[in-house]
Amino acid sequence: MIGQTVSHYKILEKLGEGGMGLVYKAEDTRLKRTVALKFLSPALTLDQEAKRCFINEAQAASALDHPNICTIYEIDEIADGQIFISMAYYQGETLKKKIERGPTCLQEAIHLIRQIGEGLSKAHEKGIVHRDVKPANLMVTDDQVVKILDFGVAQFQLASGFTRPGFISGTPNYMSPEQASGNPTDQRSDIWSVGVILFEMLTLNLPFEGDSDASVMHAVANDIPQSLSKFLANHPVHIQKVINKTLAKNPEERYQNMKELLTDVELFKWNRPSTADTQVFAVPQPTVPSIAILPFIDLSAEKDQEYFCDGLAEEIINDLSRLKVLRVASRNSSFQFKGKNLNVSQIGQDLNVQKVLEGSIRKVGNRIRIAARLINVPDGFLVWADEYQRELADIFEIQDDISRSIAKNLEIQFAGGSEKELKKHYTDNVEAYSSYLRGRFYWNKRTAESLKTSIEYFQSAIYIDSKYALAYSGLADAYIVLGLYARNCPTEVMPKAMRAAEQALQIDGLLPEAYISLGCTKAVYEWKWSEAEDQFKRGIELKPEYAEAHHWYAINYLTPLGRFKEAVQEIKKALGLEPSSLIINATVGLVHYYARQTDVAIDHFKRTLDMDPDFPVTNFFLGLAYVQKSKFEEAIDYFQRALKFYGDNNNMLATYGYAAALAGKKDVAQKVLEQLLDASEKMYVSSYDIATIYCGLEDTKKALSWLEKALEEHAFLLSYLNVDPIMDQLRNQKRLQVLIKKILGGN
Repeated sequence: MIGQTVSHYKILEKLGEGGMGLVYKAEDTRLKRTVALKFLSPALTLDQEAKRCFINEAQAASALDHPNICTIYEIDEIADGQIFISMAYYQGETLKKKIERGPTCLQEAIHLIRQIGEGLSKAHEKGIVHRDVKPANLMVTDDQVVKILDFGVAQFQLASGFTRPGFISGTPNYMSPEQASGNPTDQRSDIWSVGVILFEMLTLNLPFEGDSDASVMHAVANDIPQSLSKFLANHPVHIQKVINKTLAKNPEERYQNMKELLTDVELFKWNRPSTADTQVFAVPQPTVPSIAILPFIDLSAEKDQEYFCDGLAEEIINDLSRLKVLRVASRNSSFQFKGKNLNVSQIGQDLNVQKVLEGSIRKVGNRIRIAARLINVPDGFLVWADEYQRELADIFEIQDDISRSIAKNLEIQFAGGSEKELKKHYTDNVEAYSSYLRGRFYWNKRTAESLKTSIEYFQSAIYIDSKYALAYSGLADAYIVLGLYARNCPTEVMPKAMRAAEQALQIDGLLPEAYISLGCTKAVYEWKWSEAEDQFKRGIELKPEYAEAHHWYAINYLTPLGRFKEAVQEIKKALGLEPSSLIINATVGLVHYYARQTDVAIDHFKRTLDMDPDFPVTNFFLGLAYVQKSKFEEAIDYFQRALKFYGDNNNMLATYGYAAALAGKKDVAQKVLEQLLDASEKMYVSSYDIATIYCGLEDTKKALSWLEKALEEHAFLLSYLNVDPIMDQLRNQKRLQVLIKKILGGN
């Protein structure tokens, strides 16, 4: 039906289907608005009971006007007795999909239950019992607004206040005992269903389970519901009481109306018995001492020491990470809380660590004052605090003192060479160290200008101390990112990255970061795959807890070679080390995208957007996945979101043009093409990006010509040529196969 016009609705795409109907996204050509059209399944057009339920859905929902109930516009009938309902279209996902992605935190669950209850309360006031309240019939919009759907089996209450007996319809897992047995039902049956949903949101399990519908219905009628304590640590007693009351077998013992239920739920929200109630989920406690080091706060009058605050925290993280008997939260995990007004206990719970170190720095001339506090996460008590007021030249001694104090207060006994490793410094020159910290500070910003600034500081550190291995490694990383982000032509920056990494290893042959950098350049630039793997494996062997090593090995080596099973294993190792890293979370999805597991990729991208909806890279990756699903409008939307933040990223812009061409907006694609061609006269624009747009415009010859030009540039994305879905339309071209052979060689 896609592309057809039904009545005054143009069908745009299919949204889904269920037992009774098919749902499409459509444009109302009269009112120029997007709607959802639900058609009765063609197989049921002659089924009078199905038709009655379908009409009943429209009548029941249209009788209600409430922000938590789906708006019905009209019901109509077309040829061959086919009927459809026109309703509001909402951007979002069903609660079922949301639950499938993981447990809901208690406060969010309460927020959603309140909306479900308010919508149902409105229906009950009108004498309508829904009778099929379940996660699949609840839409959660992008704005976190609940919309109740599918009143197909709803019943208007009889004069007695009950619906008619002897008619069983609904979903067994969410049915009340009276509904499951075919007895009369009223609003208290919907209250039962809400209790089941609350239990499921919190635990990912159902209070009543069975191997079949019959066994589930037997459990509903006879068994005691499972307890929250089976799935949750420190479960809130009050919420357990709420669930118990909603799931009482006897309707007289349940909440008698939805307002009673909502009153009890809101009572918990504003009068929580203890802070333990917020720690709902059973998070495994670390088996070894664990700590997170937060970025230090700059208290200097000039506010010009942010680089030093971040750098000192990162150096302490690196110091403590050398102790194998201590688990240290990574920089990416700890630094995500920078500038956020959260209490230390909450941060510690989020990172699953026992202790958190926070501190501040005040610099006046060459004098520095550092205050540090070690806090116990479970109770928020201060474990240790100290202040250091010394000359800046003593910074290395201060750093060692803080690390030793932390280790001592975590009761770590140094064994073998551990204490010696803790004291390892790569330079004794404070000025070189300061330049290095500035370099890393700007490198972490990842913009074109900040990367160039970081290079200047790394070079300054090397000029001051020519034996500073970490500075060479930082320089290599800066050049690599410039090449990977297509800020500079790879032939310009990648050789410099290789030389810097090799110099770092000449100074310190045990520097894992340099091996990873070298492995990356040999893979994506030189295409010397065997040598690249040796470097990656050596770096991982030296520092298995280095998340970026597993990350780059997965996406820059294993994925281009199509070794997806291994790539998934490696990226999951990285994720285990840095579960809060946005880029690693997004890369999990990217590996699946290249493996053509598009639905899995989309799921991972959406989970990452839940962590930060504004992270440009995730929006871009999700757009790529939607292109492969031929959902071009959604893809374009996500590309535009990414470009809002990374407007100077030519690859994002080119892929946006590619999607526009596939969506039939070839004029938009042509404008993007012209923009990039004009830009290429002033700056580097990857020929791979130009080829991408020509793929969208279905100009095979020009696409291949630009790919051949990309070969001369050693364009970064060319290493993915054999696995890139965008290039699938060129797979039968001999010129493409020649390119792939040159890139992969004997692999």
